[in-house]
Amino acid sequence: MESVFLAGLRPIALGLPEAYEERAWVGTRWRVRGRTFAHVLEIVAGRPQSHARAAGTAGPRWILTFRSSGLELETLRRTGPPFFAAPWRGDEVGMFLDDDVDWDEVAELLTDSYCLLAPKRLAASIARPPDGTATG
Repeated sequence: MESVFLAGLRPIALGLPEAYEERAWVGTRWRVRGRTFAHVLEIVAGRPQSHARAAGTAGPRWILTFRSSGLELETLRRTGPPFFAAPWRGDEVGMFLDDDVDWDEVAELLTDSYCLLAPKRLAASIARPPDGTATG
């Protein structure tokens, strides 16, 4: 049975130019030109251990990781739940997914992540809010 989170994330991620989905070593990830801009997985019984440790939970919990930059990156990594600092890359953020997930916020975060990793031409093709929260 497919997770409600995977079903919610899929149309957001695949709606971005040249984005594609693939199975990751655990969970599912979305990429553009070989670069992962989003990764979702479930932590169960403390596995995968690296994610459970980073998120501070043995689960069961669904988490999403994505990329961010600038002030938004620093804010998200320090805010606390539902966000946490993912330790693998300096620009990566983790987010707990639950029944109260704000899909509009997730769409904005994934779009920002995509724009950070996509080639400039693709990032420039994305309609962005006027506040310019992400750079391409």
